[in-house]
Amino acid sequence: MARDIQLPCDGDGVCMRCKTKPPPEESLTCGTCVTPWHVSCLSSPPETLASTLQWHCPDCSGEIDDPLPVSGVAGYEAVGSDLVAAIRAIEADESLTDAAKAKKRQELLSGKADGDVVEDEDKKKSNGGLDVDVLAALGENLNCSFCIQLPERPVTTPCGHNFCLKCFEKWIGQGKRTCAKCRSPIPNKMASNPRINSSLVSAIRLAKVSKSAAAGTAKVFHFISNQDRPDKAFTTERAKKTGKANAASGRIYVTIPPDHFGPIPAENDPVRNQGVLVGEFWEDRLECRQWGAHFPHVSGIAGQSHYGAQSVALSGGYEDDEDHGEWFLYTGSGGRDLSGNKRTNKDQSFDQKFEKSNEALRLSCKMGYPVRVVRSHKEKRSAYAPEEGVRYDGVYRIEKCWRKVGIQGSFKVCRYLFVRCDNEPAPWTSDEHGDRPRPLPTIPELKMATDLFERKEIPSWNFDEGEGQWKWMKPPPASKKAVNVLDPEERKTMRKAIKAAHSNTVRDKLLKEFSCQICRQVMTLPVTTPCAHNFCKACLEAKFAGQTLVRERSRGGRTLRAQKNIMNCPSCPTDISDFLQNPQVNREVMEVIEKLKNKEEPPESTENSASTDPEEETPVVTEEALQPRKRTKLDTDTVVSATVVESGTK
Repeated sequence: MARDIQLPCDGDGVCMRCKTKPPPEESLTCGTCVTPWHVSCLSSPPETLASTLQWHCPDCSGEIDDPLPVSGVAGYEAVGSDLVAAIRAIEADESLTDAAKAKKRQELLSGKADGDVVEDEDKKKSNGGLDVDVLAALGENLNCSFCIQLPERPVTTPCGHNFCLKCFEKWIGQGKRTCAKCRSPIPNKMASNPRINSSLVSAIRLAKVSKSAAAGTAKVFHFISNQDRPDKAFTTERAKKTGKANAASGRIYVTIPPDHFGPIPAENDPVRNQGVLVGEFWEDRLECRQWGAHFPHVSGIAGQSHYGAQSVALSGGYEDDEDHGEWFLYTGSGGRDLSGNKRTNKDQSFDQKFEKSNEALRLSCKMGYPVRVVRSHKEKRSAYAPEEGVRYDGVYRIEKCWRKVGIQGSFKVCRYLFVRCDNEPAPWTSDEHGDRPRPLPTIPELKMATDLFERKEIPSWNFDEGEGQWKWMKPPPASKKAVNVLDPEERKTMRKAIKAAHSNTVRDKLLKEFSCQICRQVMTLPVTTPCAHNFCKACLEAKFAGQTLVRERSRGGRTLRAQKNIMNCPSCPTDISDFLQNPQVNREVMEVIEKLKNKEEPPESTENSASTDPEEETPVVTEEALQPRKRTKLDTDTVVSATVVESGTK
C-alpha cells in the first residue's frame, strides 16, 4: 500500500501537495506549531466546527504511524515526540502570556537550551546590560525610516522623527517637503540647511563604544561636551579682570609652542593627561586658544608664510566656503579694505594673493602637514557646524590650492581643498574608528581655476597601512617658539576638578546627552526644534508663555496691519515661532530616555578609586625651589628652567 504523505503549505501559502494556494476558508492553522494546512489535502480533516478551534496538525498530533526519517538521523522519532511534548507544555502553561509563549516556542524550535538562555542573560548583566538597554533601545526607536539603520549624522524633523543626513538630503532633493514618516510639512529653512542633532550622535557613539569596551575589542574614543567640565575652570584672574578683551589673557594649559603641527597628544596635556580630543567644545575662541587648538582669537588662519599653517577656523567669513564634513573648500584671507571704520567690510576690493597666511596654507599643502580645524557656531550655512561655541574637529590635509574669481564676481580669491585625515572619528559621525584614505572629490570650479598647485612629493603626514593609522612619515618641523609650562599647584587643582566632573557612569553620560538646554535636567516630553536643539516641552512653552504668533498694532485710533512676533530659539537666533504653535514630542527620543532611566547600572569597581594620583601628592618644597626661575630657550627648541643667580652688585 502506498504511503499517504501529508504536507503543509509553504511560506507563500501554497499547498506543497496539490501546488495550489487555498483560500482562507479552506486552510487550517495548527495550534501547536502554527503551520497552515490545506483542508482538502488532509487524510482526516476535522469533522465539526468546534474541533477546528484547537486543531493539531498530523505532525504534532502523531497521527502518522510510520513517519519518514529525516536526513537519516537515528532516534528522530524520540526527538520529535519530545519536541511536541515540550511545545504542548508551553501552550498549557497559563501563567505565560501569548508573547512569552511565542518567545519560548521560538527558542525551543531554534535549538537553544535553557542553560544557553541563562548564560546569555548572565553575559548581558556582566556587560552592564548595554547590549539590551542601550543599543537595542536606540535601534528600536531611532532607526532611519529609509535605510532602517541607526541614523548616520542624524537629522531630527520638527515632528520628532530622525533620519540620516544623506537620506534626508536625497528625499529633499526629490522635491519632497513633508516628513517621510508622518507627512508633516518640513520648514523651508530646514530643507535648505538641515542641522545635525549632536545629542543623538554622541549617544549612539557612546553606546557603541561602551559595548565594544565591555567586550574588550575596541579602543575607546571620548566625546566631551561642555557639561563634563566645571564652569569657568580654565579662566585666570587676569582674564576675569579684563573681561576677555586682551588677546594675550588666559593661561595656555597645554605644553606646546604656538607653531606646533598636528594633534595635541597626551604628553602635552599635563592637566588631564589625555590631549585635546576631537569633539571638545569651548565657549569662545579665547578658551579654544587656551587649549592650543587654534591660537589666533580673531584671524581664521594660524601660520607663517615661511614655515606653514598649523590650524584654521571655519566661522562663516566667506560666502565661497563649502563644507562637506570630511572635506571642505576654504577661502584664503585678504582682498578686503578694512581701513578706517571698515573693520566689518565683507566686500572684496582687490585680488587675494599667495602671500602671508595664504602662502602658509600653500606651504602646508606642498609639505603635506596636518592642519588642525575648529568650527564655530557662526558658520550658519554648514550642517556640520556646532550648535554653540567652538569645536575641535581633528586634523585635515590640504590636497590642492588654486585661485578663482569669487562669488562676488569681480576679484580672485585663494581656494584650498581640505580632506580629513584623523585617527579619531568626526564629531558628526557615530563611527568608532577614524578616517581611512579616501579618493579626492570632484571640484567643478577647477575648470576655471588659475595658479593651480598640487602636491607631487610624499606628504609628511600620511596613513601607515601596517599600523592602520595616520602618523608622521617624515620628522615634523622643529618648533621656533617657546613653550609655556604650567604651575604644579595649579595643575593639581585643575586635575581634581576635571576628575570629579568625569567620574560618571555610562548611563549617566548617556542621560546627560539628553538634557534640556533650559533646565539642564534630563528631558521630559522632549521636543526638537528645526535648528536641532532639544528641550523639555514644558520648559520651551514656559519660555514663551503669553506670547502670540502675531501682534496687533494701532496708531492714533487707526488699526494697523498685524505684525509677526519673532521668537528666537533659547540656544540660537533661529526664529521658531511657527514651530511653537504646535510643538511635537520626539517620541523616539522619549522612549530611549525611559529605557535608560529604567536600566539598573551595575556597581563600578572601586579598585582604582583607592589608588592615589601621583599628581595629587603634596610636593616637597625646598629652599632651592623657592628661588625665582625663568625659561631659557635652547638650540633644540626645548624649554628648561634655570635658576636665576641674584648678584649683590648693581
